[in-house]
Amino acid sequence: MAVADGDADVRRRRTRMEIFAFLFLTAILMPGLAVATVGSYGLAVWIYQMVASPPGPPPPH
Repeated sequence: MAVADGDADVRRRRTRMEIFAFLFLTAILMPGLAVATVGSYGLAVWIYQMVASPPGPPPPH
């Protein structure tokens, strides 16, 4: 019986860790990566526009 109880404890602990990993990935890591990606793209566009001048009407001839 002791082996079966130990196996059930291991299974419960593994399930708890899998739920924790899922919640960490979906609630913290993925939103953080999304914000970092959009922020990085915005920063890159901002820096590009500082170098190449912002878009606008063509200069008069």
